[in-house]
Amino acid sequence: MVNDGEWTVVLPSKRRQGRRKPKPKIHEEEEEEKPWKSDDLEIDLQRQARVKQKMENSIKKVESSKFYTTFLQQLKSPEVSDHFRLVLGAETQLQMVMYGVGSIESYESPRFQLSIAILIKREFDWVGDIEVFDPVLSATESSVMESLGCTVLSVNEEARREALKPTLFFMPHCETNLYNNLLKTNWRMDCLSKIALFGNSFQMYEEQVTLDPEFIGAIKRIVAARRVASEFAVDTVCDDYFPAFHDSSWHFFSSGLDSELPLLVSEGL
Repeated sequence: MVNDGEWTVVLPSKRRQGRRKPKPKIHEEEEEEKPWKSDDLEIDLQRQARVKQKMENSIKKVESSKFYTTFLQQLKSPEVSDHFRLVLGAETQLQMVMYGVGSIESYESPRFQLSIAILIKREFDWVGDIEVFDPVLSATESSVMESLGCTVLSVNEEARREALKPTLFFMPHCETNLYNNLLKTNWRMDCLSKIALFGNSFQMYEEQVTLDPEFIGAIKRIVAARRVASEFAVDTVCDDYFPAFHDSSWHFFSSGLDSELPLLVSEGL
């Protein structure tokens, strides 16, 4: 989970961190998709009521914040909104898939992240249903998410979902291997062009390579994706939202030739 001074993903620090650039934690191993069941299988009605109240308070706080105003302004700007139109193509909605949200019962950052996802869906009619997965979610937390209009996935996809239709992958502070899995699964232009990705800054990963060349082995595909991606950094605006959204960006992938993609990564990826 979280170690001081090191950027753990799934979530950033659940406590306040300094503003230094944390070093991402890398997981290169791959696992097969498997059915998932929380260790906490019982819905506690008292906990459910408390968690739902926490989420409702979080949504209200985010919605009235300067951070959210700035966030919406960016999404509505011609530069970013044009990219969403390209991802949509002839479709009317983007499916939203949210990986690695974390415990909304225990920590504020996951509540802020889920709040933003819910508010985006409420604000834009082109955002479709929200699907959510994190192995830490309890049955109680899952029930609250479902009451807020989300669908909690029963299978751990390890972010290997193929974008056969326009999809918004909402993945702030996920582990590096999840971004690699997503890119590898969709490493052709007819899939990449259907993806809008909100998550860790790919530019930040590339900058990390200049500081630690050995790091490149774990993020080759992310660095390669930078060559065909347009990235728009998110401004956290105020300190309250720094832990939940620091170093987060929107990523869109430009159209191009499939034959060029294999040249962007080394053999064996």
